[in-house]
Amino acid sequence: MKRIVLSLCVLLMFRMAYAQYELYPTNWWVHMKWNKVQVLVRATGKDLKAQTASVQYPGVKLEKISKFRNPHYMVLHLAIGAEARPGIVHIKIGKDMVQWPLGSRRPGNGTAFANGATSADLIYLIMPDRFSNGDPSNDRVPGMRDQSLNRDSVFERHGGDLEGVEHHLDYLKDLGVTAIWLNPVIENDMPNRTEHGYAFTNHYKIDPRIGGAAAYKKLIDAVHAKGMKMIQDAVYNHTGLEHVLFRDQPDSSWFHRWPKFTQTNYKDQAVFDPYGSKIDRRIMEDGWFVPSMPDWDQSNPFVQTFLIQHALWSVEAFGIDGWRIDTYAYNDLPFMNRCNQALYDEYPRISIFGETWVHGVPNQSYFCQNHYSVPFKSNLQATTDFQTLFYGIIPAVTQPFGWTDGVNKLYTTLAQDFVYKDPMRQVIFLDNHDLARFYSVVNEDTAKYKLAFAWLLTGRGIPQMYYGSEILMKGTTLPNDGYVRLDFPGGWKGDAQDKFTASGRTEKENAVFNYIRFLANYRKRSSALTSGKLLQFAPYDGVYIYFRYNDKQTVMCAMNTNSKPVTIATDRFGEVLQKFTSGIDVISGSRIPLKDSLILEPMSNRVLELK
Repeated sequence: MKRIVLSLCVLLMFRMAYAQYELYPTNWWVHMKWNKVQVLVRATGKDLKAQTASVQYPGVKLEKISKFRNPHYMVLHLAIGAEARPGIVHIKIGKDMVQWPLGSRRPGNGTAFANGATSADLIYLIMPDRFSNGDPSNDRVPGMRDQSLNRDSVFERHGGDLEGVEHHLDYLKDLGVTAIWLNPVIENDMPNRTEHGYAFTNHYKIDPRIGGAAAYKKLIDAVHAKGMKMIQDAVYNHTGLEHVLFRDQPDSSWFHRWPKFTQTNYKDQAVFDPYGSKIDRRIMEDGWFVPSMPDWDQSNPFVQTFLIQHALWSVEAFGIDGWRIDTYAYNDLPFMNRCNQALYDEYPRISIFGETWVHGVPNQSYFCQNHYSVPFKSNLQATTDFQTLFYGIIPAVTQPFGWTDGVNKLYTTLAQDFVYKDPMRQVIFLDNHDLARFYSVVNEDTAKYKLAFAWLLTGRGIPQMYYGSEILMKGTTLPNDGYVRLDFPGGWKGDAQDKFTASGRTEKENAVFNYIRFLANYRKRSSALTSGKLLQFAPYDGVYIYFRYNDKQTVMCAMNTNSKPVTIATDRFGEVLQKFTSGIDVISGSRIPLKDSLILEPMSNRVLELK
């Protein structure tokens, strides 16, 4: 009995000691290429400056200890040898003993996970709080700062979660989706506007209001079981004011500081301008994005390692397939190269694309792999292609045709693809959580909308669609962006309409839904659309012809941006059409003879598989 009591007392003391410490990363794995791990130790109420530390675990060596002005912190620099085995590493700090798990690596690197999004995929972007509420019990979490729950307000939380996404995976798979990108899932314990998730407060916690780590793992396992992929939203540039490392900073060098609040100037040109001033570049890169989001100082090696290790940890812990990086242009770019490379080294098939909300193909291409001979060379695979949106498909369907206007802008923008190392990695889209919904951009004209979707699903690159686009969700960013982040009807118990089902959609909604669904699923089967090359012909009189092709298949896309039918002569396209006698209309299934001319319906994009 005495032994049992003594053992319980020791265990209790051990747990009490463990509970006083926070370790980042919370755990690691054997046989990682990143085997020099910086373990950041935080212990509020303790003076770690005065403490020593030691590690006794086979294959794990404590190489160095770093301490900071703030006595709550120390860094343990651990080297994990090839001989190390999974288990619990016991770290002695002063008189306390702290546990740090060391696990076996996740099997299936590059096959079961970290498989990367490619041009064969269709990415579906979801804001979890606004998609579907699968578990009402986590709508409010005691102790968190934002206790709002009001679906009548676009500024407050609505209760959508990861389980809600999981409930609708069959819907997404049937739609033709092959990859899911979620807005950030990391804890966002801010006092308000937490529905979007972009102000992290603890990198090593999945937000409990969307289900926490268990729900995230369960969702990703379910996604993979259905042959789909998961893209995680990364935010390296900034964090939230309530982040544990901002509220209790190790020292003054972890975040950018100014004599008074200084916001970024949003001038991406300052980063590459050969005539640019140092102050413009500094404000661009070091200024805060908004007052509620402190800007990491990514020149600090401890910050660099903290962010890199979190990226690696996320892939290994949850099994994600790729990254979308928020506000890419505002980061320290040499640091981003280092972070990207660490991911490429560990996960060779992972994909990474960055948000580059800039204007101009040279501007955008500077931030990803390109053919420029310039001092800085980015290793980012691709960007979110704002250029084919702003200066491509939007003018194509909203502007009259002209020498440099209308659909000519789409042609001209794509003609500049020679600057990219691999333009097929560019992520093309019609809208997202920061932009007006495309159905509103085209003034709810379904013909223009279908034309644009036909381009999205047949164009070069990786197509990404925003949740609800398939059911004609509308909204603009005026008066604020909350109106493009409305709830998916049917995602909540008791919703008056369930647009996840055909019976819940209107006739017009079903017509567009079925069009997108049919073309998206055809795309999955089409080698020309998923991996083929692009050949385009200069537009004439509002008509733009382009082909996707490989050795196995050729698909002709005939875009008529006029409001009336057009008959075009086909002889100009002889370098392609000479091999074929007819085409199968992908949507109708009808066979179209390819003779001297082709009739195109008004405001349409006809997709023909050539025979």
